[in-house]
Amino acid sequence: MQAVELIKFLSHPLKPVPTGIKPLIPDGISSIRAVIFDIYGTLFISAAGDIGKDSAADNAQFFLQALEDASIPVPEEGQLLSGPDIFRDEILACHKRLKAEGVEFPEVDICKIWKNVLARLEIDRGVTQEQIELLAISYECRTNPVWPMPGLLSLLNTLRDQKIAIGIISNAQFYTLLMFEALLGRSMYELGFDPDICQFSWQQKVAKPSPLMFHKVRDVLEHKYNIGPHATLYMGNDMLKDILPAHEVRWKTALFAGDRRSLRLREDDSRVSDITPWCVVTALEQLESGFIG
Repeated sequence: MQAVELIKFLSHPLKPVPTGIKPLIPDGISSIRAVIFDIYGTLFISAAGDIGKDSAADNAQFFLQALEDASIPVPEEGQLLSGPDIFRDEILACHKRLKAEGVEFPEVDICKIWKNVLARLEIDRGVTQEQIELLAISYECRTNPVWPMPGLLSLLNTLRDQKIAIGIISNAQFYTLLMFEALLGRSMYELGFDPDICQFSWQQKVAKPSPLMFHKVRDVLEHKYNIGPHATLYMGNDMLKDILPAHEVRWKTALFAGDRRSLRLREDDSRVSDITPWCVVTALEQLESGFIG
């Protein structure tokens, strides 16, 4: 089975869980010329609420099923049970190495992590890159199911029709990009996302809330498209990982508060205590209506 087909096969509809928060869409949204999005918990419902080492419970059964999906030999039962633990340990070890190199918020390449896991279990012989990718996809889809947020396609169509530049800054892995084609029928770029203003953590080895990816997109918007911070809106579901770094590059900010599983208000975190989002969105259609007028 190919990667996109595997995501389709393992995915099922999800519904957002209401948060009870009141939306706020300011009148000045018509002045926005670029909208940059987070993915998990914003454009896609995330059953685990986020992506990463803390996003889902480790599960030996899911590991077994993922090995089978990738046609990788199944280890002995004791090794099978330790697989998820080794996976977590490899992520922590990679984070430790990158922090020692001065990376404050490190990110892993999940395929390299899985390659190391298979090597430690001594079942890596003859395993191809394609099999490792299928293993990563299967384990992720099983531990952190996702589904497009209601109204996503309509919102993207409206922004494209309004000539609004749309991009992404997200903590993500290679399979994140495939979710669009698998669940929406078109690639990210066919849907209108501009690759020049898309940044993904696994490619940069740096995760949000680092401002690195935000600075890169801000510079492209300003120098290539002549779009300044005052005309750029960033939307995400996490006050620390999304709203804070977007605020630091002086963009307007929208907190997506449409799903209780992924909403991160960080009310006890002093780093965001003095920051108020410019918008509060509880359904994507609210943002779309703001641009339609």
